[in-house]
Amino acid sequence: MPLEIERKFLVASDTWRQEADAGILIRQGYLTNTQHMSVRVRICDAARATLTLKLPRNNVSRLEYEYDIPLDEAEELMQFSQDDIVAKRRYHVQMGGLVWQIDVFEAENDGLVVAEIELDSEDQDFDRPGWLGSEVTSDKRYQNSQLARQPFCTWLAADTETEKILAAL
Repeated sequence: MPLEIERKFLVASDTWRQEADAGILIRQGYLTNTQHMSVRVRICDAARATLTLKLPRNNVSRLEYEYDIPLDEAEELMQFSQDDIVAKRRYHVQMGGLVWQIDVFEAENDGLVVAEIELDSEDQDFDRPGWLGSEVTSDKRYQNSQLARQPFCTWLAADTETEKILAAL
């Protein structure tokens, strides 16, 4: 079974940009978004599209099934996601033999920057760069599927930890 093991962190500074690639523009919409499963359609740089099914997280792991689909079908499916859409630019930073994915969110999630790292096991050690902030893996608000429903702009003021990090930028 395809298992995604991922840790997620807030980003405390923009020094990661010195090591990052040019990034890709991602637009993703949620066709199903429940506590039991999310089904999303993703379009990357208007050139590649995927359909992904994600099952609930168990600690830092969850089952994830992802399939390439034709771009025109992805655009068609995106219409069924209604307002459950997330837009972001994803950058990649190589460090310690692993790849960090830094998502700089746009639109209603503007101001949010999150770093993710995919691991081979839940207890795998990894280097923590100086630009890394607090871990938010277990905070469901930071899941893209939740950001589609309840965007960052709706809860920013209530989250003092995030405010502190954004103020430091």
